[in-house]
Amino acid sequence: MKILVTGACGYKGSVLIPKLLAAGHNVVGLDIQWFGNYLAAHPNLIVLKQDVRNIDQIPLEGVNAIIHLSSVANDPCGDLDPKLTWEISALATMQLADKAARLGISRFIYASSGSVYGVKEEDQVTEDLELTPISEYNKTKMVSERVLLSYQDRMAVQIVRPATVCGYSPRMRLDVAVNMLTMQALSNGVITVFGGNQIRPNIHIDDITDVYLFLLDHPQLQGIYNAGFENISILEIAERIAARIPTDIRVTESNDPRSYRINSDKLLSTGFSPKKTVDIAIAEMIAQYRSGLLKDEAHFYNLQWMQKTLFAHAAL
Repeated sequence: MKILVTGACGYKGSVLIPKLLAAGHNVVGLDIQWFGNYLAAHPNLIVLKQDVRNIDQIPLEGVNAIIHLSSVANDPCGDLDPKLTWEISALATMQLADKAARLGISRFIYASSGSVYGVKEEDQVTEDLELTPISEYNKTKMVSERVLLSYQDRMAVQIVRPATVCGYSPRMRLDVAVNMLTMQALSNGVITVFGGNQIRPNIHIDDITDVYLFLLDHPQLQGIYNAGFENISILEIAERIAARIPTDIRVTESNDPRSYRINSDKLLSTGFSPKKTVDIAIAEMIAQYRSGLLKDEAHFYNLQWMQKTLFAHAAL
């Protein structure tokens, strides 16, 4: 199968694409490469350094399926330039879906976000609950979902709402909860927890990339699927890290109200089964750090890197 992956060089794409290649697929990876390219060369892989907004330059000839990962990732990055966020994360999705449908591409897998639910008090946040997004990032995801669902009569649409992803990737992100706190412990011997009682759903990067592979192999599983298997507090994450690395935990006040769980029973009912946990993600990060493969590098923090590069002029 020939597959187009947008956001190919990102945190998830850098883990997903080697799995697609190992499964025998031909892959066209598209990414603007703000954070670099960590994909190894492969005879069945073409990596294009392109902006997803330039829809006419995206090669869709012969493509059988699209896995659309591209977006301005996370709330603070999305708020840096709301217009840019809407163009990349919503308008480009709409244009890509429309062009795919016109060309007869039969499969479209979309990486949404579990954060589209907003702040929920329910213990079981299922796919049928009302969406109340509170950031530009969440809002673009919700709008893109609605657009894609309108094409269900023309192609198989599969939408994934992932929990916060954790674990090692060649294109690491150290600005997501488990990864950030683990790196704090490794680098400084101190973990700073803001608030601590906020609940976050989590999923290992190997499991979320396996979800995309699973859906690719099961086109009949259309619609929306939550993907997150451990709903735990920020403080509990810190305590799990401290159980493995000698570190101090410092709890301070937080103005971040976001606390939400997700229920993934719908995905589990399809036969998908996760293989890894938060504890495994922590252990793998520790091993990679101690082996020298993982370092605390500036470009692994999306917001700071974007401020330093793309938006450096704004500080002048």
